[in-house]
Amino acid sequence: MGPLGVAPNPRRVSPSAGARGILRPLRGPVPALEASLRMLEPEQRVVITGIGLTAPNGDSLADFRKALLEGRSGVEDYEIRYVGKTHAGVCHYDPLRYQKRKFLRVGTRAGSISIYCANEAVKDAGLELDRLDRSRIGVYLGVTEHGNVETENEVYELSKHDNNVKFWSHHHNPRTVANNPAGEVTIAMGITGPHYTIGAACAAGNAGLIQGLQMLRLGEVDVALAGGISEAIHTFGIFASFKAQGALAEHADPTKASRPFDKSRNGIVVSEGGAIYVLETLARAKARGAKIVGELVGYHINSDAADFVLPNPERQQECMRKALARARLNPEDVNIINTHATATPRGDVQECEAIRAIWGDRPNCYVNNTKSYIGHAMGAAGALELAGNLPSFEDGVVHPTINVDQLDPECALPGLVLNQPYEAGKIDVVLNNSFGMLGINSAVVVRRFVG
Repeated sequence: MGPLGVAPNPRRVSPSAGARGILRPLRGPVPALEASLRMLEPEQRVVITGIGLTAPNGDSLADFRKALLEGRSGVEDYEIRYVGKTHAGVCHYDPLRYQKRKFLRVGTRAGSISIYCANEAVKDAGLELDRLDRSRIGVYLGVTEHGNVETENEVYELSKHDNNVKFWSHHHNPRTVANNPAGEVTIAMGITGPHYTIGAACAAGNAGLIQGLQMLRLGEVDVALAGGISEAIHTFGIFASFKAQGALAEHADPTKASRPFDKSRNGIVVSEGGAIYVLETLARAKARGAKIVGELVGYHINSDAADFVLPNPERQQECMRKALARARLNPEDVNIINTHATATPRGDVQECEAIRAIWGDRPNCYVNNTKSYIGHAMGAAGALELAGNLPSFEDGVVHPTINVDQLDPECALPGLVLNQPYEAGKIDVVLNNSFGMLGINSAVVVRRFVG
């Protein structure tokens, strides 16, 4: 069987073998979109020319993609102060590749992840910083939260010294200011252009990309380093809060703890990670002969205005529709939907309701989930999950949602790819969902580059 959304263990098949009567054959380039893109000046078209990342199951896009196609989880057993034993997605990148030990001692884990990803992205894009005007490089990083890790650690250390504040670190303020991760990147890389972080809960990775695109279109910068990062696993508060809410995943096997769409899913696996993209205008990318990974053609951010935690599928639906409208695309033009689904009982169902409202009971696209491999990387989630799907433009393969032993009937979307990769043949358009607390929704649309 192919990606029917009803089979727990579909084998890997070719489109001709498994998709007849279920998914229409994927078409070639979308004529309407090509025409609309030609209406944009090259200075207004924004393309991806480099990606740097660290995930719980890979420290480069190539390794990350390999893990996704092999079904290899990055979730492991984890123990944190006060909460005790749990599960988490832990990154294992080499922080000393781009930082000296002294910088690591002064800085933050979020800053370290950001510096690693930014350097990897610049290298991947083939940029030579010494030949660039560094005042024309912007750094825009989405975060769920920042400063909790450092504050918790300082309070803990203070408790060991009878709460004597002379033991409070003088590095606390620069470590905890909201612009810290992006600011650490500028210091480490000598970038003198604008930098800031975008607080957008778990929609932050997409929000960072959107901000980079907008600044390029405004002509404020020549190059944008944009994406999302998270060091969430180093704060006990986030684990304690999810546990109190009854939303922290539990499983005897940590690699199976994150199980979006599965009937036995029981909560979120907290993870860390980061993904930073080099964004440039098409005019600049072509002028320097850059490789182009894909083109950002649509986006939208909106708000539920309803609840602190519970999502609103109507607003999620609206967000996806408006992202497609900005891209001048119809729902049937989308080939992959990367879902936000976090493996909470209601959240997964409500996102499926939103998708079904647009694509109907027989969507003409493939649906997958990346959190099943790495858990929920919070501020990094949107950017990381999008990155994992972009190689589909080259290899034509859709990575699956793993850990689905018994599909929840309420999540049984046609086109859902489960447990094994699916050979789609050709992928032209990816829609990436990323939603967050306090009702923030984001969707980003990337398409195969058309010159």
